[in-house]
Amino acid sequence: MSENIHIRNEKEISLEEAVVSLLKEKNLTVTTAESCTAGLVAARIMNVAGASYVYSEGYITYSDDAKRKLLGVRKETLEKYTAVSEETALEMAAGAAKSAGADAAISVTGIAGPGGGTEEKPVGLIYIGCFLRGEMTVKECHFEGDRMENRTAAAGEALQLLKQQLMTE
Repeated sequence: MSENIHIRNEKEISLEEAVVSLLKEKNLTVTTAESCTAGLVAARIMNVAGASYVYSEGYITYSDDAKRKLLGVRKETLEKYTAVSEETALEMAAGAAKSAGADAAISVTGIAGPGGGTEEKPVGLIYIGCFLRGEMTVKECHFEGDRMENRTAAAGEALQLLKQQLMTE
């Protein structure tokens, strides 16, 4: 499900088209680091013709080992805060940008469900990290759908966060 945005000439474009357009306009590159969304954010970006000008690689790091090996997430971060945390989302985004040599990175980590949740970290808790030219921000989301609905919603929120950061840069 793509959200539609009205831009400039009143032409309706999708959220991912708006993101790719902003990246091109600012001459920036982007990468993704995804855990629970398993490539949905990257897939939405790749749905846009010309996305190859701004996107060259991404990372699906479902396990803690992959987060450490590919993105440089610190073992101490994972032990102290777990993979589902603001801290991990931020380290994932920064690590992805560094690994890919990208100007921007978006990361997603959380509990899509139906199992895996706890009272402290329930199903639907997802953190989205955004790195843009050294500036970092994170968004905590709580979704109440099934596994696919939570993953799809998280991908949309990730693109929305990146769009907001690009527009305020």
